[in-house]
Amino acid sequence: MSYDRALTVFSPDGHLFQVEYAQEAVRKGTCTVGICGKDSVVLGVEKKAALKLQDSRTMRKIHQLDQHMFIASAGLVADARVLVDMARVECQNHRLTIEDPPTVEFITHYVASIQQRYTQSGGRRPFGISTLIVGFDPDNMPKLFQTDPSGIYYQWKANSIGRNSQTVREYLEKHYTDDIGEGDAIKLAVKSLLEVVQTGAKNIELLVITKSGSRTPGADEIEEVIKTIEAEKAEEADRRSSRRTAQT
Repeated sequence: MSYDRALTVFSPDGHLFQVEYAQEAVRKGTCTVGICGKDSVVLGVEKKAALKLQDSRTMRKIHQLDQHMFIASAGLVADARVLVDMARVECQNHRLTIEDPPTVEFITHYVASIQQRYTQSGGRRPFGISTLIVGFDPDNMPKLFQTDPSGIYYQWKANSIGRNSQTVREYLEKHYTDDIGEGDAIKLAVKSLLEVVQTGAKNIELLVITKSGSRTPGADEIEEVIKTIEAEKAEEADRRSSRRTAQT
C-alpha cells in the first residue's frame, strides 16, 4: 500500500505522511517571527521582492482578524487566505453571540481545530501552513500562539516559523528576556530576521500591537533600527579587538 498517498491511512511506524509533507511546505515558506513583550507584541515577516509591474500592497503576510488580533503565516499563501477568512467569520460570530471580543486562545483553538479536521478526512489535504496568532486579551495581556498543519497549538514568548526557523529560534532563545519592552522587541525581531534576510529593510515587514492599538513601522524606521544594530555590532567588534590587543 502507498502510505504517502493516502491521507487517512497510518504508515506502519505511525506516521501520516501527508501531514509531514504539509510541514515541509511550511519549512519552505518565508520566515515569520513573533515576540511577546511585557506591554506589546511584535510580528516580523520576510517579504518577497515584488515584481516591477506588481502592486506590492496586495502581497500581505500579516492579516487582521479582529480589532485586537492579527495572524501571520508561513507556507502556502492560498491556504492561509482560506483560514484567515474562516477565522474572521468566527471572530464576528463570537461578538454577536457573546457580545464580547474573543480571546486569542479561543481563535487559536478554532484555527487549530480546522487544521486538524483536514488531516482525518478523505478527498482533502492538510493545510500547508503554520500560523502565529497574536493580540491582547480583554485583561490587557499580550499573547502569542502558534498552530501547525497537524492541528496542535502552543503559546510562546517568542517563536519563528518558516524558512530557517530553527536558526532564528535559537537566536531568540539566547537574546529574549521576560521584561522586554516595545523598542527592544522591535530591535530583537529585526535582528532575528537579519539572520536569514540579507537585503535589509525593504524585505522586512513589522507589525506592533499594544493596548492602545496597532501600527506598522515604515521602511525608514526599520532602516534606522538596522543602522543601530550595525553600529552596536561595530562597537562590539572594536571592544573585542581592543581586548585581544591588550592580551597580547
